[in-house]
Amino acid sequence: MLHLFCGKIASGKSTLAREIAAQENGILLVQDEWMATLFPGEIKTIEDFASALGKLRKVMGPHIVALLRRGQTVVLDFHANTLNARTWMKSIITDAGVRHTLHYLKTSDETCKSRLHVRNASGEHEYQVSAEEFDLFAQHFAEPDPAEGFHIIVHQPSRA
Repeated sequence: MLHLFCGKIASGKSTLAREIAAQENGILLVQDEWMATLFPGEIKTIEDFASALGKLRKVMGPHIVALLRRGQTVVLDFHANTLNARTWMKSIITDAGVRHTLHYLKTSDETCKSRLHVRNASGEHEYQVSAEEFDLFAQHFAEPDPAEGFHIIVHQPSRA
């Protein structure tokens, strides 16, 4: 089983991913942890992010497929926020021949920004994201469409 996550920054994707990984004894792979470790201080623009993410996907795709083919549940805390990201994820599903769920966290921008402020203040997350950066990334966000062929579960998290 492959679990995927779609939602804007600070929508609750990582929290839900951790919960599902614990409940299903799944292998949790976290995009932000990999990116921060492999590309420390290198991601300054959205173009830098896209380039680094492309490299990460290239190496992780076959690894994820191998885990899934061996019967492992994988909880992929990589954003499924764009059609491009979901196309990559769809290729993993096809290559591995597994069931999947795309968890869509439909959280308001106001709630995300409030959570982001708290997250930034805590200093515990790999990245500090400003309200302006949130807005920039949000411009590229595309809601998942059932026509894309995913099994979608919509979550509407509470404000807190």
